[in-house]
Amino acid sequence: MKILFVCTGNTCRSPLAEAIARKAAIDRGLVDVEVSSAGTSAWDGSGPSDGALLVGLERRLDLSSHRAQQLTPELVAATDVILVMGPHHLERVEALGGAGKAFLLTEYASGGSSSRAVSDPFGGELELYRATADELEGEIRRLFDRIVAERAPDAQ
Repeated sequence: MKILFVCTGNTCRSPLAEAIARKAAIDRGLVDVEVSSAGTSAWDGSGPSDGALLVGLERRLDLSSHRAQQLTPELVAATDVILVMGPHHLERVEALGGAGKAFLLTEYASGGSSSRAVSDPFGGELELYRATADELEGEIRRLFDRIVAERAPDAQ
C-alpha cells in the first residue's frame, strides 16, 4: 500500500506526516505500507522548515534527509491513497488524476465524520509546529487504526 501525504510546500505538514506515518507503520508491523510526501507548490529539493525539523527531533523523527518534491501526475498515478491537508490540495490532486483515491487526512482517518483541514504552521512559532505535529499524530493513529481494521480477517 502506497500512501502519499500532500500539503503546499512539502516542507512542514506533509514531511511531518510522512515521518510520523513511517514510524507508525513500523511500530504496527505494517511492512507493506510505503509512505511519501509531496507539495502542490513545492520547490524541488528544499529541505524541511526549521520548525518541522526541530519538532521532528523532539519526537525522535529524523527529517534531515527530507527533500521537497512537486506533486506530479506520475506520483498521483503511482499511489494507492493520497491524503491531503486541506481542500485546495484535494482539488489539485483531483486535477492531476487522483479522483477516487484522494481524501482530506481528517476525513479518511475519521471514516468521514470529520472534514477539517490540518492547521498550517508555516512561519509560526515552534509551539504552532508542536500543535500541528500533535494533530498529525492523532490523525495518523486513527488512519492506521482504520487500515488495521480493514485488513482484519472478518472485515468486509
